[in-house]
Amino acid sequence: MREKFGLLTSIYILLWGTCLCSSVVKNNCLKVTSFWPINGDFDSPTGNSGVHRHAGTLNGTAVYSKPDKSGFHISFESRHHGLPMVLLVDRGESFLTSKAWYGRHAGAVAILIADDINEPLITMATSEDGQAYGESEQDIVIPAAFISKSLGDRIKEAISNGDVDIHLDWRESLLHPNERVEYEFWTNSDYECGPKCESQHEFIKNFKGAARILERKGFIRFSPHYITWYCPEPFALSNRCKSQCINHGRYCVPGLDQGYDGQDVVVQNLIQACLFKVANESGKPWLWWDYVTEFANSCQSKKKYTKECAYKVIRSLAGTELDKIDNCVGDTEANVENPVLEAERDARIGKESLGDITILPTLLINNRQYRGKLEKGSVLKEICAGFHETAQRLFCLREEADGFRDMALDGGRHSDEQ
Repeated sequence: MREKFGLLTSIYILLWGTCLCSSVVKNNCLKVTSFWPINGDFDSPTGNSGVHRHAGTLNGTAVYSKPDKSGFHISFESRHHGLPMVLLVDRGESFLTSKAWYGRHAGAVAILIADDINEPLITMATSEDGQAYGESEQDIVIPAAFISKSLGDRIKEAISNGDVDIHLDWRESLLHPNERVEYEFWTNSDYECGPKCESQHEFIKNFKGAARILERKGFIRFSPHYITWYCPEPFALSNRCKSQCINHGRYCVPGLDQGYDGQDVVVQNLIQACLFKVANESGKPWLWWDYVTEFANSCQSKKKYTKECAYKVIRSLAGTELDKIDNCVGDTEANVENPVLEAERDARIGKESLGDITILPTLLINNRQYRGKLEKGSVLKEICAGFHETAQRLFCLREEADGFRDMALDGGRHSDEQ
């Protein structure tokens, strides 16, 4: 069986017709340093999951292991002279989450996945199916990278003849520092799509306080974004499209059997996008974080996942302008384009060197895709790396200062009165 990395191929093609999209592989540099026949630099795409040493390096010795009969347990013995172990395994047989979990507990500091066929390098993403073995994406706390079949075969052959030292270099992934950090969060309003949705909403709840402080001080510029698909015009009025699209099939989110209707998710995405647009224009972009958190608390159940519940939450938040938001949302049943969702579509395919955004959630910081755990501490560290050293902000140097900690715990609310 091919390993279920879960490159997010558009499963929605089956529902909405042909979709041509592209993504750009983000590489770190892998160097073989101790075995002269293959000494040199090689590309190794960074996985979407795991803890990566952004702007850093890692040295270790390669150790190759085959899975045992159960298909995902990994065992190996180190025979090297003290360098940490970099585990090399083959693609296939088991999930990335399982390999990384067992590799970490066996003492590996990084994991390399060797492809099992000759093909262009890809970016690895974890599969939710890995949950079946008791591990999850959050358990991947070592960096993971993908290498070609040919390089994997050469390293395995070299290991059989002696020690092979590996040098991983993430310095090219360093953000372009400047005076103000810009970041985008590609997300959705769905609460019923499994662990991915649960993790992104947990991140929003935990990061809200820090985000409010960062935005209010003018240190960063934040924008949320949403992905939609379309229903081919001949099927726009079909029952399937009506249940999963708005504006006559122009904007769709395929629904899940056990979750919300896709149509309802699109409407909630649009409300969130419009709320941010109006709040940003009024100089209070942080209201998006307050709304999304409160909406999750008040409207998560399927019966309450409605436009009426969303508007009730908006009315409860000081500083929001419901009439402007409602005007932005417009008539979702009309056969017209929605300017906000059209802009979202343009943003999704206009990333130039990044390619199309296809995986949710995706976080971009200074126009570079963040790879690592979606949790407050890791993301704050990456944001801080985006400032010039001369512009390093106080909260980066003293993140645990009482004032910042208290405001973050309080959701940053009392900073509005300062």
